[in-house]
Amino acid sequence: MSAALKDAAAAAIKDAAAAAVVAALLALPMLGFELAGSAQGLSLNYRFGWVGLAAAAVFAGRLGLTFGGGLIGRYLRPKRQAVLPLAQHGGRRRRIAGWALIAAAVILPWTPLADRNLLDKATLLLIYVMLGWGLNIVVGLAGLLDLGYVAFYAVGAYSYALLSQNFGLSFWLCLPLAGAMAAAFGILLGFPVLRLRGDYLAIVTLGFGEIVRVVLLNWQDLTNGPVGISGIQRPSFFGLPLLASAPGRTTFHEFFGLPFSTEHRIYFLYYLILALALATNLFTLRIRRLPIGRAWEALREDETACRSLGIDPTKTKLSAFALGAMFAGFAGSFFATRQGFISPESFTFIESAIILAIVVLGGMGSQIGIVLAAILLVGLPEWFRELQQYRMLAFGGAMVLIMLWRPRGLLASREPTVRLK
Repeated sequence: MSAALKDAAAAAIKDAAAAAVVAALLALPMLGFELAGSAQGLSLNYRFGWVGLAAAAVFAGRLGLTFGGGLIGRYLRPKRQAVLPLAQHGGRRRRIAGWALIAAAVILPWTPLADRNLLDKATLLLIYVMLGWGLNIVVGLAGLLDLGYVAFYAVGAYSYALLSQNFGLSFWLCLPLAGAMAAAFGILLGFPVLRLRGDYLAIVTLGFGEIVRVVLLNWQDLTNGPVGISGIQRPSFFGLPLLASAPGRTTFHEFFGLPFSTEHRIYFLYYLILALALATNLFTLRIRRLPIGRAWEALREDETACRSLGIDPTKTKLSAFALGAMFAGFAGSFFATRQGFISPESFTFIESAIILAIVVLGGMGSQIGIVLAAILLVGLPEWFRELQQYRMLAFGGAMVLIMLWRPRGLLASREPTVRLK
C-alpha cells in the first residue's frame, strides 16, 4: 500500500504542478502587468509576485482536490455501512440547518459586527435569495429553463414605481398589485412556449427578457426611457413614515419616543426583505406537497409520462410561470422602494444569468442550497467590491470551485415530496 501511496502522491504533485503552470500563464497578462498614470505619463509596473501567488494557490488547491480528496477518500475514510439511516436523517439535518440560518439572519443586525454596510449587503443578498427561490419554482421544480426571469423582476419594480407616483398608493397596496402584474406577464410568456422544450424554451424566454428591457428603454412617455424613474416613495412602518418629520403625520420615532436615526430605515428594510423571502420559502415548501407541486415535478421528469397520467401540461406550465413571476414582482417592488430609483440598466441579461446560476449551482429544487449559492455568488463579490479589478474574478472563481467540488449543485439531493409506505 505504501508504494501505491507514493505513486499516487507523485502523480498528484505532477498534476498540481501542471495546473500551476497553466494558471501562471493565464494570470500573467491579467495580474503581471499594470498601467499606472502619473504626472510624467503612463508607466508599466510589473507584479510578478501576484502571478506567483496565483500559481501557488492553484497548486495547493489542485493538490488538495486530487491527493487529499481522492487519496484520503480512498484509503483513510471509513466506508459507509448504513446508507439508509443516513438518508433518513438527511431531512432532519437540513431542517436544523435551515432554522439555524433563519436564527442567524434574525439576530444579524444586533451583533457587534453589524453596521450599515453589512446590512446593505445582507439586504441585497436576501433579494437574490428571494429571486432564486422564485426561479426555483420554474427551473428546479417544473424543469422549465427560463433565461428571461429578470423581465418579471423589472415588471414588479416599474409597476410599483408607476403606481406609487401616478396614483399615490402606498408600498403595502402596490406590493400585491406589482406581484399580480408580474404574474400576468408570466402567463403571457407561458402561452407562446407551451409546446417548447429545452434549448428552444431557453431562447424564447431570453428573447422575452430582452423585449421587456427594450420596451422599458424606448417607451419614454411611460418609463422615462434610459433616464429612469427617481423619487420613488419609501415604505412606511404600517403608516408611520421613517422620516425626520412629516407634516400632519406622526413619524416612527415620534410614535415610539425614540431619537431620529437613519439606521431605522436600514433595519426596517432588512427585516422587510427577510420576511418576504421567508414567506416565499414557506409558500414553496407548502405548495410542492400539494397536487400542483407534484405535477411540476412530474413535468420536470418526463412531460410525455406526465400527459399519460392525465396531468394537463398547459395548466402546469402556466401555474409555474405565474407563481415564479409573482415572487419576482414582489422582489422587484422591494428593489424599487429600497433604491428610490430604477432604470433599464438594472434589469439586464446578466441579472437573469446570476439568478439562474444561483439555482443551478445551489442544487435543483434545494431551498437551502440556493441560500448557500447566493452567499458565494452574490455575497462574495459584494464583499470584494472595494477591489474593483478582482470582483468578477472572485465571482468566476466561486463558480469554478462549486463546479469542481459539487458538479450537481451544493445540495443536489433532497427529500422526496411524497413517501410511499
